[in-house]
Amino acid sequence: MIQISEIELLRGGKALLKNASATLFPEHKVGLVGANGCGKSTLFSLLKSELSLDGGNCSIPKDWSLASVKQETPALEISAMDYVLQGHPDYYALRIALREAEQNNDGDTQAKVHIQLENIKGYSIEAKAGELLHGLGFANNQIENPVSAFSGGWRMRLNLAQALIRDADLLLLDEPTNHLDLDAVYWLERFLRAYTGTLVLISHDREFLDAVVDQIWHIDKQLINVYKGNYSQFERQKAERLLQQQAMFDKQQEQIAHLEQFITRFKAKASKAKQAQSRVKALERMEKLAPAHADSPFNFEFAEPTALPNPLMTLDKAKAGYGDVTILNSIKLNLVPGSRIALLGRNGAGKSTLIKLLSGDLQPQAGEVFQHQGLNIGYFAQHQLESLDLKASAVTHLQRLNPKASEQSLRDFLGGFAFVGDKALDPVAPFSGGEKARLVLAMLVYQKPNLLLLDEPTNHLDLEMRHALVMALQGFEGAMVTVSHDRHMLKNTADEFYLVDNGEVTQFGYDLDAYYQWLLNANKEAAKSDTDDEPKAHSQVNRKEQKRLEAEFRKAVQPLKKQIEKLEKQLDKHAAELTEIEEALGDNTLYNDDNKAKLKELLTKQATLTPKVNEIEEELLIALEEMEQKEQAFANELA
Repeated sequence: MIQISEIELLRGGKALLKNASATLFPEHKVGLVGANGCGKSTLFSLLKSELSLDGGNCSIPKDWSLASVKQETPALEISAMDYVLQGHPDYYALRIALREAEQNNDGDTQAKVHIQLENIKGYSIEAKAGELLHGLGFANNQIENPVSAFSGGWRMRLNLAQALIRDADLLLLDEPTNHLDLDAVYWLERFLRAYTGTLVLISHDREFLDAVVDQIWHIDKQLINVYKGNYSQFERQKAERLLQQQAMFDKQQEQIAHLEQFITRFKAKASKAKQAQSRVKALERMEKLAPAHADSPFNFEFAEPTALPNPLMTLDKAKAGYGDVTILNSIKLNLVPGSRIALLGRNGAGKSTLIKLLSGDLQPQAGEVFQHQGLNIGYFAQHQLESLDLKASAVTHLQRLNPKASEQSLRDFLGGFAFVGDKALDPVAPFSGGEKARLVLAMLVYQKPNLLLLDEPTNHLDLEMRHALVMALQGFEGAMVTVSHDRHMLKNTADEFYLVDNGEVTQFGYDLDAYYQWLLNANKEAAKSDTDDEPKAHSQVNRKEQKRLEAEFRKAVQPLKKQIEKLEKQLDKHAAELTEIEEALGDNTLYNDDNKAKLKELLTKQATLTPKVNEIEEELLIALEEMEQKEQAFANELA
C-alpha cells in the first residue's frame, strides 16, 4: 500500500498540501478531486517520484510498477501499434531479442526468449494492443500508420493506450476522457472497472467517476479528505455538511426554483411532457447535491435572446461533406425555440460535420438550409480556443464585442466565470486550457444567442464549471444542439437525441442509456460482419501463422517436456523396485529367525525408496501442472 503521512508540498512559496495524510490500498480505485490549482497534479508528480517532499513522508512499495499517460507525443515514424507496444518495455525488449535471434538462427536464444515471453503472457500482448486501439476509436487500417500521421488529440489516445498496455500495480490517469468521444468513454469505463491494479484518477466527468472509482480523495484547505464511495456519494456527504450553513442553503433554493420554473412551464404541454421529466429528475438530484456546489466560484446565466423567431433554422434534404465526399445525406431538422437536441454516433460518423453545417462553417452540397434573419448563433468548438488573441485580456475580448460597454460592467460579467481582480486584465497567453475554454464560453454567453451549437464544450472544464454550465443551459430559452461525451450534461440539458450513423441523421428518442445498448449491438454486428466477410486468403494466413506459433511453442516447452520424460522414467524404475520389495515382504517365511538379515536389508531398501518415489511423484506432478497451464494459455491465445 501507499502511505502518505503529514506531507507538505510547496510550489512557488505557496503550500498546496500541509499536514496531509491518506492511505492507498492495493486494488482500490480513487478519484482525486478538488479546485483547480489545489495540488492534484502535484500529488501525481509525487507518486511518480518526480519531486521531493518539503515535509512528511510518502511510502510507495519498491516493487510496484507504475504507468501514467505521457503529456506529449513526438512525431515518430514508427507505427501506432509499435508505439503502444513500447508501453510494455519488457515485452518490447524480448520482441527485439527474438527478432535478432531469428535473424542469427540462434535456436537456444529463441527458446529462452519464448519461455520469457510465456512468463509475462507475451503471446497475448499484441492482441491486447489491438483491443486498446480499437476501443479508443482507431480503425483497423489506422494501426499501422505512423504516429506522425495523427493529430494531437489522436496522439493523446495513443499515449493512453500505451499506459494501459501494462498490468501496472499503480495506474495514474489525469483527465483520460478529454480527447475521447462518448463511444470511447464507454469503452474506457468498462476497461477500468475490470482493471485489477490500483488506480488514481483525476477527472471532471462525474458519470465516469461514478462508474469507475470506489473512493474519493478531495483536496481542500491543503488537506486530503477521504470519502468512501463514488463521486455522487461524495457530493451527498459534502452537501449534508454544507446544508447547515444558511447562506449556502439560500443559493440552493435559487437553483431549485430555476428548475421548477422550467417544469411548470413545459410539463403541462403534451409535446414537452416527456422532456420535462428529465428536469424533474434533475430537481430531485439538485435538492441533495446543490449545496456541494454552493461555494463555487462560477455564477452566470444566459440572458433572454433579443429575438426568438420560429423556426430558427430548418434543414430539408440537405447533404453535407467535404469536396466531392458526402458524409451525411438527406438531413431533415427543424430547430425552434426550446429545441434541445444532443447528437449521438460513433467516432467519424459526422456529428461535428453536422454542427459545422448548422454553424455556416460548411456549405450544403445539396438540399435546403433555411436560416431566419433574426438567427443569432452561439458556436463553441475547440478550435476557437486557438483563435483567441493571446496578447489581449479577457476584458479586451469582450470590449471588441461591445465597444460601448464600460470596463466595470465587463469585469462584473467576467467575475461569474471566475475572472476576478487582475485576472480579467491579464493577457490570455499564459491561460490554461480550462481558462481559455471559460473565456470562449463567456464571449458566447455575452452575445445573447438564440441558437447554441456546442461541440464538446466541457473539455478542459472542471467539475464546478461544468455544473455551472449545466445550470445555465437549463435556463436557456433558445434552441440548442450539442455534441459531448459528458453524459451528466447530456442527461440534464438535452430533451431528445438524434443518431448520426451510416450517413443519416435520425431521431433516436429521449433515453441516453438506450444508446449504450445500441452501441453494443452495433459493435457485435460489425464484428460478425468482419468474420463473415473474411477472405479465404486471410484464413490461410491465419492457419499458416497458427502453425508457426505451434512450432515455436513446441520448441519453447521442449526443456520442460524432457524433464517430464526423465521423471517418468525414474518413477517407473523406482516404483518397480518398490513393488518387488513389497511383494518380498509379503512372504511369511521372511520373518523366521534365520531370515532376519534379509528382512533387515529389504526394510532398509523400502525406507530409502519410499521417500524417493514420493519426491519424484511430487516433482512430476508440478511439471505436469506447469505443462498443462502453458498448453491452456497457448490454446487461449490461439482462440
